Amino acid sequence: MTDVGGARNLLSLIADSLSTLETCCARTNTSIPDLREPFTLESEAFRTADPDAARAASIISAAALQLEAIFTPPQVGLLSFVAGSSKAAALRICLESNVTEILREAGPEGMHVNEIAKINGQDPSKLARFLRYLSTCHIYVELSPDVFANNRISSLMDSHKSVENLLARPEEKYINTNGLAAFVGHHLDETFKAAAYSWETLSDPEMGKSSEPNASPFNKVHNTKETLFSFYERPDQASRRKRFGIAMQGVEKMQPPTIIPNAYAWNQLPSGSVVVDVGGGVGTACLALAEKFPHLKLVVQDLPGIIDGAHEVWSKRNPTAISSGQVELQVHNFFEQQPQKKAAVYFLKHVLHNWSDEKCINILSRLRESAGESTKLVLMESLIPYACHDAGEDYAIPSESHIEAPKPLLANFGAANEMGFILDMIMYMVLNSQERTFRGMDLLLKKSGWKIVQVKGQAFDSSFFQVEAVPL
Repeated sequence: MTDVGGARNLLSLIADSLSTLETCCARTNTSIPDLREPFTLESEAFRTADPDAARAASIISAAALQLEAIFTPPQVGLLSFVAGSSKAAALRICLESNVTEILREAGPEGMHVNEIAKINGQDPSKLARFLRYLSTCHIYVELSPDVFANNRISSLMDSHKSVENLLARPEEKYINTNGLAAFVGHHLDETFKAAAYSWETLSDPEMGKSSEPNASPFNKVHNTKETLFSFYERPDQASRRKRFGIAMQGVEKMQPPTIIPNAYAWNQLPSGSVVVDVGGGVGTACLALAEKFPHLKLVVQDLPGIIDGAHEVWSKRNPTAISSGQVELQVHNFFEQQPQKKAAVYFLKHVLHNWSDEKCINILSRLRESAGESTKLVLMESLIPYACHDAGEDYAIPSESHIEAPKPLLANFGAANEMGFILDMIMYMVLNSQERTFRGMDLLLKKSGWKIVQVKGQAFDSSFFQVEAVPL
């Protein structure tokens, strides 16, 4: 048996897609970013300005990763997965010791590891090993022996604070940042530690079969019956709680800026229509809606402590929306009866992935009880695509924009489309919950009285799908 033909097909896909990408960049006056340059939002324009460019970039990435799987010795490929914890450990050491900020201040010429260590107090010989490993994986760059600099990937961990400030007030590292560094810090702490106890949790006679949110690897590693969110309420967990809140704002920065305005035909709703953001956190989704669609009445619902934080966020970012009554911040537990009856839209953004099927049916049933005949349910969730081609109508995601990757790529674009699968693992690690396939989501909605009528999303991004449903 040989895979030479498949390899040549993959190379052809790369060449053809690169030509498409170059054409798109010329048309949109954008350019493919340099890996060695720090990340900027503007540098992503090469893929966000044109859907054909985004698809071409995903095909290139998927084909390159599949070629790697073919030609890398299998024992090396397997060990790379086994060593995932080593990569995470090295990354956390650099994050916590402010390496990215130190290198940002050093500039493009980089800094010798001995000088980095003088600033952050680490052992230079050990720090060099971590940095060299990460540079080998294209996180940081080793410019010359033991001289390192930031690149496009490592710069995402930059808090954009001065090193002097970070060393003087380390507890404030993530405050007033864009949230991306906090997001990395959260996952390299809570999720990383929980991951090590996944098998111990699954093989536990009680926890392994439980669907409760306090039967996760996180619970096993911390020896607690509290859920992640209850754990955060402990006085001794204040720093983790604050970091998590900032991290969730970082998630907002990671999503396409048009994802909320384009999630539904908001402009077609009559003036005064009520849109309820159920479990909406501090209301980051509604910030975009309030600005773009002032004719809507927006209600953000969540638990008391979170709504307290929401008042602080809105007072800074859009106080007029609160004072005018356009936006209401309402305390509500979504497992209880929904107080907003017959809303035009019930909107849930990345809520269901936090809960088991049983809990989700409870949440969605409360909304169905309060829905009117014309009420729409709009969900933003990951939809996990199958890796095999031609899964069948009952299993395929019914979206015009969701097209399987061309063969011989995996149908779901393989590891280039890993984000949704990563989120699925994270949900299990910390909440004993999950991301769902389209079939899983469809069954969940039918059991709670809803019918899917539309799905929007890109085939090569499993982490952002919009699902529209109506009452059965």
